[in-house]
Amino acid sequence: MPPALKRIGIGICEDPEKVLESATQVSATCQIFCYCHPGIVKIKPAAESIHIRESANPEQAMIDDLMAGTIDAAVRGTLPSNSTLKALKIAEGVDHLERIALLETSGGKKFLLTPVGVDEGWTVPEKIELIKKGKIIAKKFGLPEKTGVLSGGRLGDIGRHPQVDASMAEAELVARLSGSVHCEILIEDAIQSCGLIIAPDGISGNLIFRTLTFLGNGYGHGAPVVNIRRIFVDTSRASPNYANALLLAVSLSE
Repeated sequence: MPPALKRIGIGICEDPEKVLESATQVSATCQIFCYCHPGIVKIKPAAESIHIRESANPEQAMIDDLMAGTIDAAVRGTLPSNSTLKALKIAEGVDHLERIALLETSGGKKFLLTPVGVDEGWTVPEKIELIKKGKIIAKKFGLPEKTGVLSGGRLGDIGRHPQVDASMAEAELVARLSGSVHCEILIEDAIQSCGLIIAPDGISGNLIFRTLTFLGNGYGHGAPVVNIRRIFVDTSRASPNYANALLLAVSLSE
């Protein structure tokens, strides 16, 4: 017998057509459960593998099902970030979430980027832990496990500003302790050979993500949360499509 299809949850708060179109694109690869408020979805999905789960609190309903094992993985979709991630943190008993984003340039180059949240990856131990987890994801997706650590300037910029000096010193330390490469500020060179890129901090990582996806015609395929037990892929409500995020969740659950 063929193995049972993985059960993936995705949230709908707005743009139900966009989410359902994404679900339809991957409906042959998994069972998809769409969590939404009553009445949000007006038309019954054509694919039998797409199911609608209506709830007065769809964020909590999806997280509850994820924790109970009713679904194998969850994708945020268009649910609100604050309430959904808060429910996830409470359910998992953590005070913050660590995410690693799968990005793609306009030229089709895929790479992982972290930290991408403003409260993530601020210390050397946090960055080293993200590198350990990121290498596992890179291998799973066929990306190079080589990791590039970014800093605030080129080595020739040492002495121009104390903050730049501190950034480069920290990047050198992280690279040495984790077996990575300090790529200075040269992200354009780093992605040519590195499957995992480490931003200097969560602010710059978030700016890289937003610049690539919202200004640079690139793509954000979702950001798995890596410091929890269950599989949860964070997404942006501005994403044009969630098919790759759903496939990402399927891959991580196998």
